[in-house]
Amino acid sequence: MPATPKKGRRFGGGAAHQKAMMGNLVASLIAAEGLVTTEAKAKALRPVAEKMVTKAKKGGVDHQRQVVAFIRDKDFTEIAPRYEERSGGYTRILKLGPRHGDNAPMARIEFV
Repeated sequence: MPATPKKGRRFGGGAAHQKAMMGNLVASLIAAEGLVTTEAKAKALRPVAEKMVTKAKKGGVDHQRQVVAFIRDKDFTEIAPRYEERSGGYTRILKLGPRHGDNAPMARIEFV
């Protein structure tokens, strides 16, 4: 049985599944500049994405390797220079209302 994350929100599966899902969401957010997902996933994604942008901003081989290992994509380099003068708060969450199929609250997370 996989280890279960105890801190923060859980989205089914084990810790490895949750880490992979967050990595994929961050990669999609960076590629598309914004994405529509459930409100809970958007709120969980925000601190993870902001930490990745901060690591990309700091530069250096170690931070670059950490970001690439997490998102498994080397296309993150164009996002860091945009926020050189900004000290945090790189994303915003806009609530969209319920999803048609299952009434789940939806939100759009995007870069500021």
